[in-house]
Amino acid sequence: MKPVDLITGFLGAGKTSFLLHYAKYFIEKGMKIGILVYDHGAVNIDMPLLMPLRGENCELEMLSGACDADCHRRRFRTKLIAMGMCGYDRVLIEPSGIFDMDEFFDTLQEPPLDRWYEAGNVIDIVDAGLEEKLTPEEEYYLASQAACAGAVVLSRTQLVPEEKTAQTLERLSAAVKKISSARLNEKRILSKPWDTFTDEDLSFLAGCGYQPADFVKVIAGSGSSFQSLSFLEPELTKKEAREKTALLFHDRSYGEILRVKGFFHDAEDGWIELNATAQSFELKNVKENPAAIIVIGSGLNEDKIRYLLTGKTSALHIL
Repeated sequence: MKPVDLITGFLGAGKTSFLLHYAKYFIEKGMKIGILVYDHGAVNIDMPLLMPLRGENCELEMLSGACDADCHRRRFRTKLIAMGMCGYDRVLIEPSGIFDMDEFFDTLQEPPLDRWYEAGNVIDIVDAGLEEKLTPEEEYYLASQAACAGAVVLSRTQLVPEEKTAQTLERLSAAVKKISSARLNEKRILSKPWDTFTDEDLSFLAGCGYQPADFVKVIAGSGSSFQSLSFLEPELTKKEAREKTALLFHDRSYGEILRVKGFFHDAEDGWIELNATAQSFELKNVKENPAAIIVIGSGLNEDKIRYLLTGKTSALHIL
């Protein structure tokens, strides 16, 4: 039976960055792994970030999330069947931050997957600087992911005060208690900068397993209010990206923006990766990538966001 690991976490927590560390651990031990990545939309921004892992012992697969819940489950099952024939020692899955945990466990119990795979580790990535105000739906996703996790890994601990990290853990624990009998155990929590991970830390994560938690399901996957807009070939400078992203998060006439991410080309600085939430903003130079910006949130004003980011009123690509 091949173990399947799930790297989960709410929007912007840092799943992809963590996966670079986690996957490398198995690759360096000579294991052959397959990584399946999918996002809340038709354009996958995370896949290019994982390309450095690709090689003889690591293959990357992508799944589009631009469909209803039933269609997505079928695509997920079909992709796992195909990956089951590739001879991987382990499969790692990075889903959207808006993820129904039941989908992972239920799919692995369907034939023929139940003869090939077993649930391995569920690792939940949580931003140490968790946003102060979360909607009930956001809190549900946050709590359900943590309730099932064998380990909770805090991100950006080097960027926030210790008291803020402690507050985040208190809020996470309280959110879990609202929907589940599961409880967070401090022995399951890893809170340190990721560039200081030791082999012992990674060994712990590689064997953390998962928690068979029951929880009150207050949000159905197909009933999620979250939306995603994708804009191809955006023409932005770093200055414009910073100003327009700030406007998206602070002007509610654009909607309730949760995440902005993507790639664009600045004539002076080259290819830039944009990654932003209400609590963090990052621009960094990267190698050439397909230019696209994704905006995720609820109650999105499609026309207004499109005009802000592209200067155009006609849709480039709308989900």
